Amino acid sequence: MTRTRSIDLNCDVGEAATPDQLEVETRLIAYVSSVNIACGVHAGDAALMRSTVQLARQYDLAIGAHPGLPDRESRGRRELPLSPPFVQDLVLSQVSELAAIGQAEGIRLSHVKPHGALYNMAAKDRALADAIAAAIARIDTRLILVGLAGSELLAAGKAHGLPVGAEGFADRGYQADGRLVPRDQSNAMILDESTVVSRAHSLVHEGTIPAADGSLLHLHIDTLCLHSDTPGALRLAHALRSMFDDGGISVVRLDHVA
Repeated sequence: MTRTRSIDLNCDVGEAATPDQLEVETRLIAYVSSVNIACGVHAGDAALMRSTVQLARQYDLAIGAHPGLPDRESRGRRELPLSPPFVQDLVLSQVSELAAIGQAEGIRLSHVKPHGALYNMAAKDRALADAIAAAIARIDTRLILVGLAGSELLAAGKAHGLPVGAEGFADRGYQADGRLVPRDQSNAMILDESTVVSRAHSLVHEGTIPAADGSLLHLHIDTLCLHSDTPGALRLAHALRSMFDDGGISVVRLDHVA
């Protein structure tokens, strides 16, 4: 079958707090082309970072840093009042730590994707987005900054000379302005397999996805996220890969797309 285009399928990993969660993450890695590894602040630790890097290397995946807020109680998903200088130091320290682990394991990081509340805050707050981009640029201007399609985070990345990767979500609800529905709302997570697959198909083939109010969003994406903590994540991963294969979509690592 002739391939019409390519997409990266990414997953947030290195966040497991139980053996069962670790098993899901380990099995998901076989389905994706890029991973975003928690940097020991919102979740994970140095040992888990290292073992996750080693596993992702075995699958030849693009390996990225997933810096988050210092709030393990909410797993980095609660918005906090933050100053741009604090955010810059926070991201700089986390990405640097994972980069050092990667260097010791013989790999170079390909990208950075902020986690949870930090990601969502930077999507709309240009000052925070600039702080994140500035931190990444200090480490390596080849690092791809991953952010919500159409967000301030991507605009900041471009302004700081970074390559950027526009991200979409099939298992999350969207608001009419293109931002994600907050997780404390009932329609934040999309769990039905056929709905997730249909939304992913529309995003990749047509660049569209319905918002919660019924309007149609038009988004260009380079990478599609599958959350490891979404119920049925392994089943969804299998269904998405089958849909991509049947639809002539090549699943390739982010540094081959963005």
